[in-house]
Amino acid sequence: MTDACAALAGRDPALDALIDRHGIPPRRPTVRASDRFAALAEAIVYQQLAGKAAASIHARLVAAVGGTVTPHSVLAADPLALAACGLSAAKAGSIRDLAERVAAGDITFDRIGRLSDDQVVEHLTRVRGIGPWTAHMFLLITLGRPDVWPTGDFGVRAGFARAWGLPAVPTPKELERLGDPFRPYRSLVAWYCWRELDLRSAVT
Repeated sequence: MTDACAALAGRDPALDALIDRHGIPPRRPTVRASDRFAALAEAIVYQQLAGKAAASIHARLVAAVGGTVTPHSVLAADPLALAACGLSAAKAGSIRDLAERVAAGDITFDRIGRLSDDQVVEHLTRVRGIGPWTAHMFLLITLGRPDVWPTGDFGVRAGFARAWGLPAVPTPKELERLGDPFRPYRSLVAWYCWRELDLRSAVT
């Protein structure tokens, strides 16, 4: 993170201000291959939900499957128990489809880190209910890829608008172009966009 910040320093005044205001991001812990299924299931839970609501549902999911979210524990769980966690039918179906595909060997996590970003997205979006946003969160948070630019994430778009003083929140297509100057460290810029939005929420 220190090297990435140093590489980006001086490219853009707004980004320099973000680095000064929020500091260097903490180093992300490595997620073991055995924990990647659970991480992706959590990303599915968080789709289109506010943090606190999603965290509550995820905690109930973990409890419903016996404390550890694995393909086996999901497939062994009563579907009614998953629904009782607060999961929508679509998300419960998505997590179950993911578990079935992992159990069948169609989706694998032990060597997914060797794939390119685009290949990871292609691999994961085979699962029902997993689109680019969920795949990007997996790339960014679970695999720690340095150049993920989640243009479908409203928080990133709104944080960018605030930090760069834009008159309106950019569309995903507009944000794609706006992120080009920050390659190959767009994951870092996304982190600063989220922090900027958190700062606004704390103030208001």
